[in-house]
Amino acid sequence: MAFGIFKKFNFGLKKTRESMSGAIDAAISENEDITDQLYDDLEEILIMGDVGMNTSAEICERLREYVSKHHLKKSSQVKGAIKEIVAEMLEGGEDMGLVTMPSIILVIGVNGVGKTTTIGKMAAMYKAQGKKVILGAADTFRAAAIDQLEEWANRAGVDIVKHHEGADPAAVVFDTIQAGIARDADIIICDTAGRLHNKKNLMDEL
Repeated sequence: MAFGIFKKFNFGLKKTRESMSGAIDAAISENEDITDQLYDDLEEILIMGDVGMNTSAEICERLREYVSKHHLKKSSQVKGAIKEIVAEMLEGGEDMGLVTMPSIILVIGVNGVGKTTTIGKMAAMYKAQGKKVILGAADTFRAAAIDQLEEWANRAGVDIVKHHEGADPAAVVFDTIQAGIARDADIIICDTAGRLHNKKNLMDEL
């Protein structure tokens, strides 16, 4: 069953990639030269592909700089430049800029992308850096999600706050934060049930 969900998610991502790639190809073919219209078209395609308004604008701004720096003239040269820009933006480092005490990380994403596993790895990494970590099992919907996170907490040697299956996830997050403050935790990481970040009603549950 889990494999089926993972396969379905991968198929969805593949469709999104192909759709966006096809739209970019179409925009390039309609604009032989690199013009303001091409930049506008590309930004719209990125936004429609759920890249986000700010990120889409940043990609296009970097693209303008790239085009100017490398003296690109033809739109056919743009797709490779976009790939390079996006890859550069995704590189990043290990430092997440966590400055508040405690720092609170709410892990959100659709089902099957590895949120709980990633939380386990993050907990182990921060524990190895000498930080005090506490996990919150706010995915109270998926069967065995709480047990899975508890296993990761045990492996990493960190504390966990959990309620029963079907409990209010917002209550779990609240209790985890209160526990983190009381125990002088450096980092609080909360697991959540599968949801899209742009679905306001689901985000409001947290």
